[in-house]
Amino acid sequence: MKIAIDISPLQTGHKVRGVGFYLEHLKNALIKYYPENEYVFFERGEKLPQDIDLVHFPYFEPFFLALPLYKKFKTVVTVHDLTPIVFPNAFPRGIKGEIKWQMQRYALRQADAILTDSQSSKKDIIKHVGAKESRIHVVYLAAGEEFKIIQSSRLKTENLRKKYNLPGKFILYVGDVTWNKNLPRLIDAAKELKIPLVMIGKNLVSENYDQNNPWNSDLNRINELAKGDESIIRLGFVSAEDLITVYNLATVFVLPSLYEGFGLPILEAMACGCPVVTSKEASIPEVAKDAAFYVDAYDVKSIASGMKEVFGSENLQKQLREKGLENAKRFSWKKTAGNTIRVYQQVLSK
Repeated sequence: MKIAIDISPLQTGHKVRGVGFYLEHLKNALIKYYPENEYVFFERGEKLPQDIDLVHFPYFEPFFLALPLYKKFKTVVTVHDLTPIVFPNAFPRGIKGEIKWQMQRYALRQADAILTDSQSSKKDIIKHVGAKESRIHVVYLAAGEEFKIIQSSRLKTENLRKKYNLPGKFILYVGDVTWNKNLPRLIDAAKELKIPLVMIGKNLVSENYDQNNPWNSDLNRINELAKGDESIIRLGFVSAEDLITVYNLATVFVLPSLYEGFGLPILEAMACGCPVVTSKEASIPEVAKDAAFYVDAYDVKSIASGMKEVFGSENLQKQLREKGLENAKRFSWKKTAGNTIRVYQQVLSK
């Protein structure tokens, strides 16, 4: 097969977000495990050779015109989630946004196959896009192979603690700052417990952003809540190597999301042996199974209670660590690549 894959997101801010992680790991896994195919990696606007068998757009943004309205080749599109569509009040789109969404929705319905990260996202695509169920394929993601328990020297560990000013014990959050991440409630819960909260994510330290954009209301709130509080440690973007060490050092990882299309940091934490506290919303139970401690995402008291229980019990931490390591083994990029290739073959066989 000669497959063209759009790698445009790797040239934007998405490079250090979930989409960039997915694209980089999928690209490497396809080349590693399925070298018999020819892969053409292109950026938007580049002219493709005529002998392409299939084009894969591994990214879908409802309000950005990434998909062509009229396709020349058979196409596969990855839709990680439809968060802004599922929660329109939290992500107001305006008239221009509505027009773009309708255009993208039309283009997505023309795709020969849609890949998505979870059964939860598949249901949303059927409901909001109107795509045929038979064309939607759930292909789970995985933590990178580099996410694992590490045996660092004491000196290296101490140097990293100093570099980021990390306390001896702390709760960790890794991810974006959008409404669905539920960060104001997480910070309120951490403040209530007086437990240090370390937060990693590029947008957590953004300064030049539109404070009046309703999409940024949670970032405004986080800035207010964290101001002058030394127990809320926002690190911004952290290299993959340092991130793995921080996961290994954290006492508990918390993802109290109101909605996730997959929830990749859950698997990263589990693969690094870090106990996970999370919510039961959307795809999360699909990914975490019984290897996490679940809380009510809409209740600060429940989030605080869950964090306190796991943070204070070495026995519970040990149980969650063991279950988490086992659960993370269900997922691998070899599997992700294999299931993606199967969808390519299915599309070309029709």
